[in-house]
Amino acid sequence: MASPGFDSWTEALARVGNCAHPIRLRGRSETVDTATGEIVSAYSSEDEPLGVTHVRCGNRRASVCPSCSRLYAGDMFHLIRAGISGGKTVPEQVAENPLVFATVTAPSFGTVHTRRNGRRCHPTSRGRCEHGEPRSCHAMHAEDDPQLGQPLCGDCYDYASHVVWQWWAPDLWRRFTIALRRLFAHALGVPATRLGEVATVQYAKVAEYQLRGAIHFHALVRLDGPKTAGGFEPAPDGLDADQLALLIREAAASVRLTVPGVDVDDPARVLAFGRQLDARAVRTDRRTDDPDRTLSPEQVAAYLAKYATKSADDTGATDTAHHARIRATVRALDDRAKRAGHDGYELLSKWSHMLGFRGHFATKSRRYSITLGTIRRSRRRAQALLAQAKEDGTPVDLAALEADLLADDDDETTLVLGRWEFVGAGWHTDGERTLALAAAARAREYAREKAQQNKAKTQHNSGGRS
Repeated sequence: MASPGFDSWTEALARVGNCAHPIRLRGRSETVDTATGEIVSAYSSEDEPLGVTHVRCGNRRASVCPSCSRLYAGDMFHLIRAGISGGKTVPEQVAENPLVFATVTAPSFGTVHTRRNGRRCHPTSRGRCEHGEPRSCHAMHAEDDPQLGQPLCGDCYDYASHVVWQWWAPDLWRRFTIALRRLFAHALGVPATRLGEVATVQYAKVAEYQLRGAIHFHALVRLDGPKTAGGFEPAPDGLDADQLALLIREAAASVRLTVPGVDVDDPARVLAFGRQLDARAVRTDRRTDDPDRTLSPEQVAAYLAKYATKSADDTGATDTAHHARIRATVRALDDRAKRAGHDGYELLSKWSHMLGFRGHFATKSRRYSITLGTIRRSRRRAQALLAQAKEDGTPVDLAALEADLLADDDDETTLVLGRWEFVGAGWHTDGERTLALAAAARAREYAREKAQQNKAKTQHNSGGRS
C-alpha cells in the first residue's frame, strides 16, 4: 500500500469492480461509425496507468472470485425475476401465466447422516452391515456437523452408480422436459406434436450440490400460450398453477433413462429422480387465486440466483473422505471407459472436480425471459453513458433509457474493431489479490447495508407493511 504505484493499481482495481483474478490484455481498439466510416473514438492499453488493460475474469464461483460471482448472481436474479413478473423487455402479463417452483433430487446410493427436523438421524435401523458398521445413528446432528452427508458405511455406498447418475443427470432432465410436454398435451387434449399451437413450456433451472455430493435441480416452470415470434403469450384455459404442479410431480416420478455401463463388467443402469421432489405454485402480487402467497417472485429469484453461483468448490465439504472417494471413483471409471473404448463416458475425468457432473449450473428455455448476454450488453452501454455523463458534467437517467440499453445489436450504429493479445491472468502478487478480496468484501457489506436501509425505508413509508 505504500508503494509508488498503489494509486494506479487501485484505479485498475476499481475499473474491474474488485475482481480477484482479472485478465490482462495489451492492444488497441477503434469505434467506427458504420454509416460514414468515421473513427468516433480510439483506445489503447498503453494509455492505462499500468500499461495493460484489465478486464473481469467473469468467474461465477464465489470461491474463485467473490466480486464476479456477485455480479453473476445479480444478473441471474434479474433474468429469473423477469420471467416471473415481467420487466427487462418481458411483458408484465407473463405474471398471469401458471408458474411452479420445482425441486428434483438424485435417488439414494446409500444411507448417509442427515438432519430430520429435531429427530434422530437413523434410529430405527438395527444391527450391522456386512462390513461391520452399524446401520443406525441416534445422533441429532447440528447444521454444521461434519458428519452430515457422509455415508454410515463407505463400503456399502454405491459410488459407481452415484457417478454414473451424476454424469447422465443433464440427459435425465431433458427426458423430464419431454415427458412434461407430453403430459401437458394430454391434459389440454391435443397431440404432443401440436402442443406448440396451443401452449409452450418455459423454464429456468439451476443445479445445487447436496452435502452427500449429489446434484439436484431447482426450476421455475411456466406454462405460456402458443408459440409465436414474440413469445410470452397468455396461457390456455384449462390448466392452473396447482394442476401444473401435479403434472410436474407426475413427470418427475415417471421419467426413466437407461444408460450403458463403462465397460462389459459394469451393468447397464435405469436412472430416475429420487423420491424427494417438491412442486409448488408461485404467486405474484398480481395473482388473486391464493391469499397465502407462500412464495414471492423476489424470494424465488434470489434463491435460484444464489445457487447459480455455487459449485462443487462451494459446498463447504469437498475435502471430506466421502467427496474424495467420489472423485477417485470418477477417475477410476474414466480409466475403465478408456480401456473399453466407450465414447459415452469420454472426458469423464475432466469433471472429477465437479464430482462427475458435466452440465451447466444455470440454464433456461429460449423464451423464459431475456438472456445473460442482453443484460451484460446493457450494463456495458450504461457504464459508457455514465462515464460520458461524468466527463461532460451532465445528468443521465438510466431508467428512462432502459429500452435503448436492452436493444439488440441490430440497432447499433457503431462498430468496434480491435487487436488484442493475452498478457496474463490474476494480480501480480498475493498482496494485491488479498487487497482485491478485501475491497470486494467491503463493497458487498456496503451493498447489504444499503439494501437493508432501503427495505426499512419502504416498510416505514408503507406503515410497517412489507
